[in-house]
Amino acid sequence: MNIIDELEWRGAINQQSDEEGLRKLTEEKAVSLYCGIDPTGDSMHIGHLIPFMVLRRFQLAGHRPVILIGGATGTIGDPSGRTTERSLQTMEQVQANVDALTAQMKKLFVTDSDANQVRLVNNYDWTHKINVIEFLRDYGKNFSINTMLAKDVVASRLDSGISFTEFSYQILQSLDFLHLYRHEDVQLQVGGSDQWGNITSGLDLIRKKEGVDAKAFALTIPLLLKADGTKFGKTAEGSSVWLDPKKTTPYEFYQFWTNVDDREVVKYLKYFTFLSKEEIEALGEKVQTEPHKREAQKALAEEMTRFVHGEEALEQAKRITAALFSGDIRSLTADEIEQGFKEMPTYDASAADAKNIVEWLVDLGIEPSRRQAREDIANGAISMNGERVTDLELVVTAGHAIGGKFIIIRKGKKNYSLVRMG
Repeated sequence: MNIIDELEWRGAINQQSDEEGLRKLTEEKAVSLYCGIDPTGDSMHIGHLIPFMVLRRFQLAGHRPVILIGGATGTIGDPSGRTTERSLQTMEQVQANVDALTAQMKKLFVTDSDANQVRLVNNYDWTHKINVIEFLRDYGKNFSINTMLAKDVVASRLDSGISFTEFSYQILQSLDFLHLYRHEDVQLQVGGSDQWGNITSGLDLIRKKEGVDAKAFALTIPLLLKADGTKFGKTAEGSSVWLDPKKTTPYEFYQFWTNVDDREVVKYLKYFTFLSKEEIEALGEKVQTEPHKREAQKALAEEMTRFVHGEEALEQAKRITAALFSGDIRSLTADEIEQGFKEMPTYDASAADAKNIVEWLVDLGIEPSRRQAREDIANGAISMNGERVTDLELVVTAGHAIGGKFIIIRKGKKNYSLVRMG
């Protein structure tokens, strides 16, 4: 299957500058292509992954991907998708983010087994050498203000206002495309649908500088929305799903994908996994015939967690999931407990103090009164580390803590509390 045909089947194409020309080019030779990301933070979230997964598909089809980290453009700020001016970061913060994103990209997309290795570049390396006179004479002269104002990314900001700094962003991104066309043989830029104006500005600059017959192409990815019309990439609580395990643990990451709506799971399998057409269609059939088994969601969660965090983290996430379902808390390590109970009510207790279970529960605030605590214990409603507490005279000590750190209290069927022993 031609790479363009595969992307169309996966629903991963929104716009192309020249569909016939790009299809012909990809059939004739291995194409160099690029996608960029600005270092606005020190980690990508799952929404950022979408165009880079397309880059990876091109790579697996024999093409040559380039990943651009925007060390220069990140100091300016892309106005795309924004209604207000972006706050500028310090140069030190931008560099710290560049380093973090570079490491993340290497982990995800650079492997020893790839024949066509991903190349990583930083646009600061060539942009910082251009002085203001060169910028205005050699590049600014090629941009019509009328054309720039008509671009959606700028037009949407005219009422609220846009600074010259953000207005000039599309020139810098165009300069990137030109530089990579000249020095890395890049002929295709891939980006989100909101980048169409910036990318086509790059095409115009290449043709003005290199001649009207220069072969350069643009391809954008559709805006990904959830079935309810809300923005993809956030949890039900509204927090972003990050690729950095310190921001979103592998267990939380795994759970996000297992909880995907039936209406969305096949679309996400197409977008995010490298499963074959036949495998995805078979999982899609399972969604229709046996939705209660959630096999498509489990496959999606496994593929994504393995890709982003590795096999060991995937197995750990599955162990936490199984333990929470079965109530076998003692099978978990302290690290796994910290992941699995991260968002649950947390209390701090002194490891040096030995206390009666009733007093201990009340002092922590897990139980409102001694009477209620005794009643819940007598009724079998209290479990400690997965085991039901029946002894009203039990003395809680540091010895009960898993890994010397945590005690898990369950009240009723679903109300978990994490107690840190310090």
